[in-house]
Formats: sequence, structure tokens, C-alpha cells
Amino acid sequence: MSRNQVTPPTISREEIYPFPDESFTDRNVCLVTGAASGIGRATALAAAGNGLTVAATDIDEDGLAGTIDRGQELDLEGSIESIFGDLTDDNDLERIVNEAARLGDIKYLANVAGIQRIDSIDEFRMEAYDTMHRIMLRAPLYLSKLCVPHFRETADGEGCVGNMASVHGHYVTSDKVAYNVSKFGLRGLTQSIAAEGEGKIRGFSISTGYVKTPLVTAQLEDTAEQRGISVDEVIEDVMLGQSRVKEMMEPIDVANLFLLGFSELGRHLDGGDLLFDGGMTLTYE
Repeated sequence: MSRNQVTPPTISREEIYPFPDESFTDRNVCLVTGAASGIGRATALAAAGNGLTVAATDIDEDGLAGTIDRGQELDLEGSIESIFGDLTDDNDLERIVNEAARLGDIKYLANVAGIQRIDSIDEFRMEAYDTMHRIMLRAPLYLSKLCVPHFRETADGEGCVGNMASVHGHYVTSDKVAYNVSKFGLRGLTQSIAAEGEGKIRGFSISTGYVKTPLVTAQLEDTAEQRGISVDEVIEDVMLGQSRVKEMMEPIDVANLFLLGFSELGRHLDGGDLLFDGGMTLTYE
């Protein structure tokens, strides 16, 4: 496998799985973070493809415009509305939710946004950690806090938070301490939502191995340099070395899992983690 084979793919309408669910209508809003690219973009498209109104937020305005353009090209049933926002700014978080609420009834929250930094613990800059923590753990918590009252105001008083965790929320690799801590924390947030939601407000997380996203391709050279190996060796030995399934997931595969979790089919998924890792964490030779 070469670097070209992990290029983020373009999503087609046929790849969006249609879930039969009475709550998947345009009156209900799905708020998606990190919606300018990768899994966030795919989740926004999958939600709109299932008839939901999508509040797509990101700090990348051009990327958000690309998500909306792709949704229009696919002629999806639901609409995607862009909400620019900085997840490290509490005022922006509050504004994002307020703007999303103007689009309809907020019923689903997909916390997808993430960034990466490759460095050993002794070299890891705390400013970088603080930024990653605010984007990947504090913002999901605060957005959940802000969305829960909206969930309770929906027609059935129900709602759901889906959190993008990772295999690194189960076991960790070197040189990614802030990412590892954040992903473990997201699983704690997920379970806390379930503990307090009384079955009506659910939380779930999704843990995957490496997915064909810009976040993954961007870390190839840093990981190669950190470990003193080639980019191809990073892909073959680090990313896929322990996986039994020797291919990376597509962003739309992960997006469809978010919609599964939000749907009626996921009604017993509460506090749980969907581990789609190709056998990476639970098997060994």
C-alpha cells in the first residue's frame, strides 16, 4: 500500500446507508463538528442523506463550503447549513448551538472534530496539549451540556450524542499522548451521558483504526520521522500492522455508524463503544 492509496475518497450517494427511522426528518437537527473534511464531512452528508437537517460546524470555512457543495451535488433529501465556529472558544460553542437550534429541533450531536500532534511526552508542548484538549474533549463536553436541554424539548424528549473515539481510546501508541488522553476521555464522557440520560438521552462512541482522512495523511511524514522509518512502512507496519483486515476504513463507513447509533436500531446502544478496528486491539499473533 502506498500513500496514494490512503487519499481521502469522494463520497457517493450510493455509499450513504439509508436507515428507516421516523425521527430522521428535516424538523430534527444533527449538529456535526469537524464537518469541513474527513469523517465530519462524511457524517454531515450521511445525516442529510437520511433526511435530517444538518448544522455543520468547523473553523475551516472553505471546507464547510465544500461539504455543502457536495451535498447539493448529491441532491440529498436533507439540507446542510454551515455554521463557522472555533471549538476552543466558549462563546463560539454557545453561538453554534443557538444557531443550530434556529434550524429546527436539535436531536443529535456528532462530536467528530480532532487534530493530531506527534511528539514524545518529554517533548510535548503543553500549549499544544491544551489546544487538543479543548477541541477534542472540553468542546464535546460543553456541546453535550448545551444540547441536552434541546434534546429534552423535542417531541419525544429524546436525543443522542455520538463521540468519535478511536482504538487509541482502548490502547495507545507512542508519541500521541494528547490524542490518547482525549480519546480515553471521550469514552468517559459517553458513559457519563448514558448514566444520566435515563435511556432517553443516549451516548455512544465509535472506535476505529486508521481511516482515510486528511488527519491520517497529514501525520504520515511526522510519524515516519519520529520512528526513523519510511512513509510506506508507517502505513504497512504501524497503521495496518496489527490489523487483521488489511485496508483502512472509508470516512463514509464511519459516518454510517454514527447514523446507526442515532437511529432506532441503536436504541440499546447507550454508553457503549462501537469497536470497528479490523481486529487491531483484541487479537495478536
